[in-house]
Amino acid sequence: MTSAKEIEVRPIAKRDADALIRRVHYSGKVVRNSTLSLGVFLHGMLEGAMQFGPSLQKSNIVHLVRDTGWNGFLELNRLAFTDALPRNSESRALGIALRMIRKNYPHIEWIISFADACQCGDGTIYRAAGVLLTAIKINKDLHIAEDGSIIHKMSQITGRNKLQHLAATGGRWRGTGPTLEGHTLRYIYFLNPAARARLVGEPLPYSAIEARGATMYRGVRGKQAMAGSNRHSDGAAPIPTLQRQRGMENETRQATATDASEAAARESRPAQAAR
Repeated sequence: MTSAKEIEVRPIAKRDADALIRRVHYSGKVVRNSTLSLGVFLHGMLEGAMQFGPSLQKSNIVHLVRDTGWNGFLELNRLAFTDALPRNSESRALGIALRMIRKNYPHIEWIISFADACQCGDGTIYRAAGVLLTAIKINKDLHIAEDGSIIHKMSQITGRNKLQHLAATGGRWRGTGPTLEGHTLRYIYFLNPAARARLVGEPLPYSAIEARGATMYRGVRGKQAMAGSNRHSDGAAPIPTLQRQRGMENETRQATATDASEAAARESRPAQAAR
C-alpha cells in the first residue's frame, strides 16, 4: 500500500505548477505573481503543486504581525493535489514545504493563507498541519459575475479592469455582482517562533469555525460538512466544489505536467484542493 512517506516535494517551474493547478484546482485559476512553486511527486509523477508569493493586499496584511519586514512573509496562493496521492499526503507535503522555506529563506518569518469556505473548504489541511486560525470573516470579496463565474472584487476595482468597467458603464460603478454566500478563514504559520509573540490579537480556537457557522467540507456547509471533516481529518478526501456542483467544468481544462507527453497519456483525475 502506498504511503504518504513516499511523496517527494521539490521546486518546479511556475509553468508546470500553473498547468497542474488549472487542471485540478477548484477555481481553475492561477495567481500570476506567485514566486515559489513546489511540486509534489509520487513515483516520479507530478501529482500536486503549492505556490507561494506576495499577498494581493500586502500593505494591509504585513501589519498582522508587528515589526514584520516588507519581504518578511509569504502567502500560500494556491495548493492543489490529485487523487493519486495517498492519504495524509496533503498535510505532509505542506509540512515539508514550510520546512524548506524556513531553511532556504530565513528572512521569511511567517506564512499566511486563506481558506475559501464559500466554494471549497474551511481549511482542514491547514489545521492538520497545526496552522493558527486567526480570523473568520463573512465573505465580501467573492462575487458572481454575469456569466456565472466567480470573481474576486480586487480583480475588478483596480487597474485596467476598473478603467474598462467605467468605460463600459459611462463612468458609473455598477458593482461586481451578487456576493457569494459563505466565509473566508485566515490562517498563519510562524516559521520564526519568536514572531508569534508579535501577532496582533489572539488566534481563534478551531471550534470557532462551527460556532460561527463557517464549516465547509467537500463544498458542503453545516452538519454534513462536520461529518465529512471528522471522517477525513487529514484533508485527504476529494473536494468537489460549488463551482463544479453548478456545472462548471474547470476540471476538464487540459494541462501539462513536467513531461508533457507523460501528462497527456495520463487520465485526468478529480481535484483535491484546499485553496
